[in-house]
Amino acid sequence: MTDQKAQLIWRDGTLPVSDQFDDPYFSLQNGLAETEHVFLAGNDLPARFAPGFHIAELGFGTGLNLLAAWRAWEESGQTSPLRFTSFEAFPMTPDEMARALEAFPVITPWANRFLAKWTGGGFCDLGTLQVNVILGDARDTLTGWDETADCWFLDGFSPAKNPELWGADLMQAVGVHTAADGTAATYTAAGFVRRGLADAGFEVTRVSGFGHKRHMTVARKGAAQ
Repeated sequence: MTDQKAQLIWRDGTLPVSDQFDDPYFSLQNGLAETEHVFLAGNDLPARFAPGFHIAELGFGTGLNLLAAWRAWEESGQTSPLRFTSFEAFPMTPDEMARALEAFPVITPWANRFLAKWTGGGFCDLGTLQVNVILGDARDTLTGWDETADCWFLDGFSPAKNPELWGADLMQAVGVHTAADGTAATYTAAGFVRRGLADAGFEVTRVSGFGHKRHMTVARKGAAQ
């Protein structure tokens, strides 16, 4: 657990910006569309969904990625629980999350179900979703995690402003905790991030990004890794 909390400023009253990292929590254009492009399509979801599927994430933030994935999971016809583990050092309060998520009314039904049970960290069982948000510095908490994920949402703040969440050692830990043929996706195409993923056993590809971002990164771990 962590005693540290997100320090926010609100741009135009609706867009949360991290005061710690001077970076917005989601796209200024359409955060949900960016999530769907980068993290869902980037990991070939929902096509890969199957019972027991496990998503892991660096950077829980507003919970937007979780809710987009849960919505896609249910709308694809899955009835067993989606497993979702996220690593977050500076959690938002539930009230802050609710305020941020008001920008995306299409996911309000999932947001309401989640926030009705969410207490700010740890494990939460919502039937078709089993989420565990592990609080603390991911450089410490991920190495002690004893599970693997089928795909990763790498969603820390900008590598230029939050380099700690993109370092080679952490990418190595992501690789260790990825199932054979598992994937990762991120909005950034920073060279050192791509090199870190390649060194961690991923086949790395630069593809078209969302909106004004020309490129993003997708990666697949080989079965022999």
